[in-house]
Amino acid sequence: MRYLTIDEALNRGSGAVNLRGWVYRERKSNKFVFIVLRDESDIIQCVISKEKNPELFEEATKLTIESSVRLTGELKKDDRAPTGYEISPVSDLEVIQIADPFPITAEQSLELLYDNRHLWLRSRKLNAVLKVRHCVVGAIHEFFRSRGYYLFDAPIFQPIQSEGGATLFEVKYFEDDKIYLSQTWQLYAEAAIFSLGKIYNMGPTFRAEKSKSSRHLAEFWMAEMEAAWMKLDEVTEVAKDEVRFIIQEVLKHNRKEIEILQRDIDLLERYAKEEYPTIKYSEALDILANEYQMHVPWGKDLRTIEEGKIGEYFNVPVVVTHYPTKIMGFYKPPSEDKPEEALCFDMLAPEGYCEIIGGSERSLLVNDMIKRLEAEGEDPTKYEWYFDLRKYGSVPHSGYGLGVERVVSWICGLDNIKDAIAFPRTMTRKNP
Repeated sequence: MRYLTIDEALNRGSGAVNLRGWVYRERKSNKFVFIVLRDESDIIQCVISKEKNPELFEEATKLTIESSVRLTGELKKDDRAPTGYEISPVSDLEVIQIADPFPITAEQSLELLYDNRHLWLRSRKLNAVLKVRHCVVGAIHEFFRSRGYYLFDAPIFQPIQSEGGATLFEVKYFEDDKIYLSQTWQLYAEAAIFSLGKIYNMGPTFRAEKSKSSRHLAEFWMAEMEAAWMKLDEVTEVAKDEVRFIIQEVLKHNRKEIEILQRDIDLLERYAKEEYPTIKYSEALDILANEYQMHVPWGKDLRTIEEGKIGEYFNVPVVVTHYPTKIMGFYKPPSEDKPEEALCFDMLAPEGYCEIIGGSERSLLVNDMIKRLEAEGEDPTKYEWYFDLRKYGSVPHSGYGLGVERVVSWICGLDNIKDAIAFPRTMTRKNP
């Protein structure tokens, strides 16, 4: 017996079909049992008639939410049904398991949903988000491979920090040794470009940021790239092309999911084709002051509220470059003509989603990096291998990291980044 997915059945449009799945919704009367069946692809209404099959009707009355079944019936169009079609009548029904009372009902707190994340993954919302995420990740691989980049995997256990010691996760290694979970692949990627030229990766990233905001995760996935010979004005264009390509792929493959999430498709189509502007940090400060009466002192990093206003002003993703050197990482180099400005950038998404990409040229100035590491309380001798990259055939190079969950959250229009990953890890949540 061949079973179709519900999506395959809907595309067929009529005739006898065999389906299997779980009871998404159920409603019973004296004459009918109405089941909304779900599988990984969609939902469909199924009708069991007492008059036509009393034994089947009796069996169907026992079904509960999330019970698993196989069934056979006649597929027909019905505009009153949730997806425009129904199975009526159901001619055969095999109950695989009667589910216990499902702990998630229509009105539930967010915390209960997170406590039952292992079950809430079955919701139509998270099903749609995870399918969009699947497309986003696939698009990233396709984008870089089509441009001649090689996939490069860096270690997750790393002996030094790269994004600030305050956000390191320290773990026991062997004996009394200690090591840290990766904050980024970047330092190792800079070694690999002298072999492979242009590289990218997709990997888990860990930041012990003590934040309870809707934009932060302690464990997230980052898609990073690094390229030899690339300067700031080139790497920002790669980032723009990548984001547009990701949105184009989601629109090509996930329109149904976008509709389930009630996301504005016209808006995504605009993001997929429009040009994204590039401005300097100092220009961003002028916009904030002149348009929003928000006066940010030069040298201060932009907060989420200020990034949100920049996104609102342009209403498309915008690249902001040349942030103050003193607030940037040790590897982000000062500009030759204005040393107070670093050769770095962020991409800010509109609609309040703010930073989704951060990157820079990489410093070639060993003495400057040593001074900045010392100012951060770091021991520069631990970075000797990294400084070696500047001694043996050093070349200009650049790279960036794209936060996968931040991009998924923005594309899906989510209120909280925790819904952009299957099992979120935050300052206050480590279970299930």
